Amino acid sequence: MSDLDQLTQSLARNLKRWRGERGFTLDALAARSGVSRGMIIQIEQARTNPSVGTTVKLADALGVSITTLLDYEQGGHVRIVPEEQIVRMWSTEAGSWTKLLVGTEKRGPLELWSWRIMPGDSSESDPHPRGTVELVHVSAGHLTLRVDGVEHSVPAGCSVTFESNVPHGYHNEGDVPVEMTMAVSIPPAT
Repeated sequence: MSDLDQLTQSLARNLKRWRGERGFTLDALAARSGVSRGMIIQIEQARTNPSVGTTVKLADALGVSITTLLDYEQGGHVRIVPEEQIVRMWSTEAGSWTKLLVGTEKRGPLELWSWRIMPGDSSESDPHPRGTVELVHVSAGHLTLRVDGVEHSVPAGCSVTFESNVPHGYHNEGDVPVEMTMAVSIPPAT
């Protein structure tokens, strides 16, 4: 089974499980997430590999991390994620990418990400649930962070934190790759 097939199967199984644990019908999850009922059915039947944006919307609506939706094994007090199990969530032909390094559900979802954004590339994000906070450290390049339409310049060596319940995006307007690490803290589902 390929990595993509394993990811698709894990997502199908975990989405169905978490939807059931939350007591959400297909229609309820569609309304909460903004993802169509038909798309949710396709994902739960492992017939499609959804975009990062769709996966984020579903995780946010369920009040779980993306890691929880993609993990095929969870448990124990210590969980080591081998390099080959780190999930690449987004990539472009220019060479930009994000990797979800690790996450947890304790006290609300918490995710740790590694990013590379090539010159001229960008990634936009829809608003996350109220109370979601992102922390970013730029280790190389110069990040242009847009939060609710306002640009913020974040050069290498600097860190930034913001509430991400508004539209936001990560842009590389420079001529060298941006390398950054991000932590995302999502409030527990109510």
